[in-house]
Amino acid sequence: MGTPRLHLHEALPEKRWRSIVKAISWRIIGSLDTLVLSYVVMAYIFPWLGLDAGVAKRDMLNTAGYIALAEIVTKIGLFYLHERAWVHVPWNVTTNARGGKREGMGRSAAKTFSWRVLASADTALLAFLFTGTVGAALTIGGLEVWTKLALFFVHERIWQRIPIGYHAV
Repeated sequence: MGTPRLHLHEALPEKRWRSIVKAISWRIIGSLDTLVLSYVVMAYIFPWLGLDAGVAKRDMLNTAGYIALAEIVTKIGLFYLHERAWVHVPWNVTTNARGGKREGMGRSAAKTFSWRVLASADTALLAFLFTGTVGAALTIGGLEVWTKLALFFVHERIWQRIPIGYHAV
């Protein structure tokens, strides 16, 4: 016998502080990825392709840092809202032997995809604001789709193993 599927009224809702801690832990990982990726695109990929990233060589690390720092502000808020929205979606949620909430891999994959669409659009917009070039913005936003899809999925699966931060029924 497998674990039973939950209905919305049966799910153990996440406490708000759990969503906040998840948002902060993801933002640290995500901003480091953006910093490195932005710098690599401006300093190595664009010159290799013979393109201008719109930023002087001496300013590329600073510009990458500005993009990553701006992300901290925009993405913590966006991630929190994303997490709170998913709390209300009962799809692919089960209970474990101790009565705790457990999300399935399909749910983690759907959360990963929905977050990545929202977050990559935000990164592309920030990259455009700091570089002034559409090409650099789309390259940074486009490449981060792949790096962050993998990182976010792993982040979600790790958090599924942390049993704290749920309301008792």
